[in-house]
Amino acid sequence: MQKTRQPPPPDRDCSAFLAEVSTLLGPRGITTDPESMDVWLTDWRGRYTGKAVAMASPASTAEVAALIRLCAAHRVPIVPQGGNSGMAGGATPDATGTALLLSLRRMNAIRAIDPQAGQVVCEAGLILQNLHDAAETEGMRFPLTLGGKGSATIGGLIATNAGGTQVLRHGTMRAQVLGLEAVLADGTVLDTLTPLKKDNRGFDLKQLMIGSEGTLGIVTAATLRLLPAAVGRATAWVGLDGIIEARTLLRQTERTLGDALEGFEVVPAHCLASVLAHQPTARAPLAESHAWNALIECVSPVRDSATVREALETALGTALEEGLITDAVIAANETQAEDFWALRDGISAAERALGPAMQHDISVPVEKMPEFILAAAPALETAFPGTRALAFGHLGDGNVHFHVMAPEGAVRGVWEKTEGKAVSARVYDLVTQWGGSISAEHGIGQMKVDDLARLHDPAALAVMRRIKAALDPDNLLNPGKLLHSPPAV
Repeated sequence: MQKTRQPPPPDRDCSAFLAEVSTLLGPRGITTDPESMDVWLTDWRGRYTGKAVAMASPASTAEVAALIRLCAAHRVPIVPQGGNSGMAGGATPDATGTALLLSLRRMNAIRAIDPQAGQVVCEAGLILQNLHDAAETEGMRFPLTLGGKGSATIGGLIATNAGGTQVLRHGTMRAQVLGLEAVLADGTVLDTLTPLKKDNRGFDLKQLMIGSEGTLGIVTAATLRLLPAAVGRATAWVGLDGIIEARTLLRQTERTLGDALEGFEVVPAHCLASVLAHQPTARAPLAESHAWNALIECVSPVRDSATVREALETALGTALEEGLITDAVIAANETQAEDFWALRDGISAAERALGPAMQHDISVPVEKMPEFILAAAPALETAFPGTRALAFGHLGDGNVHFHVMAPEGAVRGVWEKTEGKAVSARVYDLVTQWGGSISAEHGIGQMKVDDLARLHDPAALAVMRRIKAALDPDNLLNPGKLLHSPPAV
C-alpha cells in the first residue's frame, strides 16, 4: 500500500519557509498580519474558524506552481480559497495553524474571449459577476448564475462543481468547462485549456479536477463556454396548492416550452413571507398567499421577446384552465423580473434573520422530490419538536435546499452544534434512503465529511481515496476536506 504522510506538527518553526515564500511572491504576495488574514479565516456562514501560518496571494500560474513546490519541500499543507463564499467550510483551514491559506483572488484576468467560438479563457480568481459583465459586452452570456455571483470565483465554482438557477437547461459547472489549467501537488502544471470536441487520449483529467474541492490540484484557469445573450425573456410567478402540482406543472412546461424553459424554482409560503418581512421594499407578486409558488423563466436568443412571452402565457393559461395552478403573473419588464428573482435569492438571508437553522443542499430524483418533501418534513418536525422543516429551490434539477429551523428560543451557535448536528444526520439518512445525494451543488467541504464517510458507497469512497493518495501522497492539498485525512503511516 502506498504510504500517505501526515502534515507537520503545529509547533514546527516555519520561518525558513516563509522567507522563501516572501522572496518568491514579494510583499503583495504574502501576509502574516492577523488583521489582514482574519476575515478570510472564517467561512461565509460563520460555522468554521481556523488559523494559518500565512496567506499567500500569487499573481500567476507560474507563481502558484513554484509556491506549491515550496510547500511540498517543507511539507506545509495548502488550503486554496476563492471568494470564501462556500457553504461547507471547504476553504477554511483547521485550528492547528500549520496550513498556508492560498488565495487565488489576484489571479482574476480574462486571458481571451472569443464570441465567435463561444469561449472564454479566464483565471480562477475572476468573480462570476465580472465574467457575466464581460460576456455581456460581447453580446454573449455565461450560462451559470447564483445568489453569490458578486463574490463567488470561477476557481471556487469549478472546485465545488457549483449549480445555480440555470442547471435545468444548461447543467452544472462541469458542463461549462471546456478546458482546465491546474497545479498538482508536486508543482506540475496540468494544461488542458485547449478545448477539443473529441479527444480519446485516456482519462478526462479536467473532469477529475472539477468537484474535487482543491484536494487533487489547484485550479488556476479555465476555458468556459459562452452562449449568445438571451435577448428574449419571460419570467412568471405562479401560485399553486401543493408541491405535487408544482412537479406536474414542471413536466407540462418542459413539454410545451422545450429549450426555452431555463429555470423552475419552488418557494413555499413561509419562505416568501420571511423574505417580505426581511426586505421592507419587497412586494408579493400575487394578491393572495399560496401554499407553494413557482418561479419560471423562459429565454430566447433571438430578438423576439413577444414570442417567448406568448408561449409562456399559453402554457400558464392551459394550466389555469385545468386547475393545476391557482394564479399567475408574468413580469411586465426586466425590473419586475429581477424583483421576482430577488424574492427567491433573498430566502437564505431572510431565514438567517429568524434564528438558527440547519441548511441542507440535497438532491433526490425529480420524480421523487415532492413525495420526499411531504414525507421528510413532518418526520423531522416530529423527531425534533419545535423545529420547522422547509424546502425551496431548483425543483427542475431534483435539488432543493432543505432547511430545518430551530425551536423558538434556541441559541445561535449552540443549537447548531448540539441538536442541529443530529438534525442534519437525520436529514442525510432520509436522503440516502430515498436514493439521493447529501450534496447537490455546494460540495462536501469539512461540514459533511463524516456523513459522506458513513453514507456513501464504500467502493466509490475507496476509489476516491486511492486517487487522492496517488496525486497527493503527502496529503498537503486541502487536508480534511471531502475525505477524512488518512491515519499516519
